[in-house]
Amino acid sequence: MRHWTRWCTAAALLGLTAPLAAQWSSAADWLMYGGNYSNNRHSSLNLINTTNVKNLVPRWVFQTGSDQNASLETTPVVINGVMYYTSAVAPNNLVFAFDLKTGKPVWQRELKVASNAFGVACCGRNNRGVAVANGMVYVATLDAHLVALDQATGDVKWDVVVGDPAQGYTETMAPLALDDKVIIGTSGAEYGIRGFVKAYNGATGALAWTWYTIPSPAEGGWWGKWSKTTPEGNDLHRDIAKERADSAKNADAWQHGGGSMWMTPAYDPTTKTLYVSIGNPSPDLDGSIRPGDNLWTESIVAVDAATGKFKWGYQEVPHDVWDLDAVSPPVIAMVGGKKVVVEAGKTGWVYVLDATTGKLVRKSDAFVPQENMFAQPTPEGTRMLPGANGGEEWSPIAVNPDLGYAYTVGLHQPMLYKTHYAPWEAARLWLGSAFVAIPGEAQWGNVSAIDLSTGKIAWQVKTEQPMMGGITSTAGGLVFTGEGNGWFKAYDAKTGTVLWQFYCGAGVNSAPSVFSVGGEEFIAVAAGGNFQLHYPLGDAVFVFGLPKTGM
Repeated sequence: MRHWTRWCTAAALLGLTAPLAAQWSSAADWLMYGGNYSNNRHSSLNLINTTNVKNLVPRWVFQTGSDQNASLETTPVVINGVMYYTSAVAPNNLVFAFDLKTGKPVWQRELKVASNAFGVACCGRNNRGVAVANGMVYVATLDAHLVALDQATGDVKWDVVVGDPAQGYTETMAPLALDDKVIIGTSGAEYGIRGFVKAYNGATGALAWTWYTIPSPAEGGWWGKWSKTTPEGNDLHRDIAKERADSAKNADAWQHGGGSMWMTPAYDPTTKTLYVSIGNPSPDLDGSIRPGDNLWTESIVAVDAATGKFKWGYQEVPHDVWDLDAVSPPVIAMVGGKKVVVEAGKTGWVYVLDATTGKLVRKSDAFVPQENMFAQPTPEGTRMLPGANGGEEWSPIAVNPDLGYAYTVGLHQPMLYKTHYAPWEAARLWLGSAFVAIPGEAQWGNVSAIDLSTGKIAWQVKTEQPMMGGITSTAGGLVFTGEGNGWFKAYDAKTGTVLWQFYCGAGVNSAPSVFSVGGEEFIAVAAGGNFQLHYPLGDAVFVFGLPKTGM
């Protein structure tokens, strides 16, 4: 069912302060980027269901005041009826709070961004949202600061430098607040950074610990086992003898080895363990100057949240030369009575790992076309699918614990991989080779439900464009996701049937949140940046609900 409306409400937002324990107790709230610590983006609310979803209408539309050519990728956090969200960086980071119970804005805060961050934001001036805890709203800025705002007023409580944009470090992810800490990673592997995960004291901003995604020689090095295959046995077509021979002259490559932590991790409070997705090595595509497996790039890693100590790692693609990041956020789930970590790779497979040991439980069937897998790039260009955008890009998946399904949003973009040499220069794009879309070949996406108990695809729906943004499921038997062409849709969680759709007028490249206020259930999603042709709002957050009595 399609809806279009000329109705809109311009706005901002804000809110009520609540201690961490109280905030975490309400199933009505969307507490953090992934909805909860498990990151499963599943709401237990069921007031909106397969029967009445066809009646959804926009109840609020909140403008960000930006119409920049940057994708709006924030996931609104909602606590005690107050919604917190961010804008794309245009040109500064904007943070909003709005009281949905009164319909009035609470505050808006603009955080200045140093201009040198714009040249090293490889993939857009994006911001994916905030973390809220202990009376603070935590936000990462594009110029690699972590800022704590007063939850009630929006005033800056503290501001720390996480990295240096002059060296390629930037921030687009939503932080994670847990216990007395705030967890943050870094972007910048396209510029030759050395990736890390950092924990800061939530009250003071003092650095608690740092874990580097690229281990130094003193920490055992990043060379690994010189793997000829993926852990599941896929041939990587590597020339191991040549790599070993070249290792001495490239002994310092780890210092600019990449390994971005793009997205918000999952957290297990029982074991105090963080589960982190780690992205590509640097340079992205030229493996000749970084011999070895390049640990812990393209990996899912478990880290002690209290100390930052490494527990285990599973490297999806050793010595990656295709930019097949492990970038989509990990999810903690129960499968067959076992606690597992689920991650959808740009490889096109969903990986199910034992949460305690990191050992592979199973790998799903491919949810996007695969062709000439792991063929080495050449000067003339090698065709290999999936292309460098995936598979599953940074987009978060959802896991419905009742059905045991993981929901992915995939991309099919055929590409040629071409090799060439490029030296590292600070804050300069350093891919080391090139991936090029193949002219005339169709690009498209899909939405898939994958049975985690078998790895089989339960259903799949093809979409007009490659999917980018994320997906959310509910106990009402629904999954919600948007498309770059402006459509936001609700699917039947069991069958994949499209039950409702709404045209937002701009690219819906964000992951939705689900919550309730005053006994009503709502779905919020951001739209903006691309295909902004037919709607006068500019970038905006849409909040959908059932028609209010008397409307």
